[in-house]
Amino acid sequence: MLATLIELQRLKRLERTGWTLRGLPNGTESVASHSFGVCVTAMMLADEVKARGLEVNCERVLRMALLHDWAETRVGDMPKTATGYFGADARRSAETSAFADIVAGVGSAESHYRELYKDYEERASFEARLVKAADVIDLLVQAYALERSGARGLDEFWQVAQQPDFKLPQVADQVVNEVLQSLLRARSKIE
Repeated sequence: MLATLIELQRLKRLERTGWTLRGLPNGTESVASHSFGVCVTAMMLADEVKARGLEVNCERVLRMALLHDWAETRVGDMPKTATGYFGADARRSAETSAFADIVAGVGSAESHYRELYKDYEERASFEARLVKAADVIDLLVQAYALERSGARGLDEFWQVAQQPDFKLPQVADQVVNEVLQSLLRARSKIE
């Protein structure tokens, strides 16, 4: 377990490459910072969905949000553009292998972590799709914060908000779209 904990410390220093490739300075956002944002967003989305009467496994949501980017300790934060060169299958295979190696020494929870990761990657459950929505929302919240601070050239990140389809049940879809619409309205007011 200790080796995994030590290895995951790398996420605190690993840069999110999407920002760097757009000319933003190092230190703009780490993978660990992003993971924190995804966890907070996923928790809030799950709580709101639950308040509106849809059952959701909040523990599963939070666990999935916490581990969804662990593979990046070994393969790095590959930007979307890299997928065009490596191919989605090669990227997915590398990340899945890296994740399996990372959790190999955690003890009795290894199979549970692998199952959560597989679910997230395949978007097999409602919880996995909600975490993916949280992942996108956190990205857009960060883009919004950067644009408010003067960053430009981030329009491509916002394309996902135009017609999102996370394949969520109606109640959850409504909650996610309300947040996305709020973000788009806030962005439109940036001068």
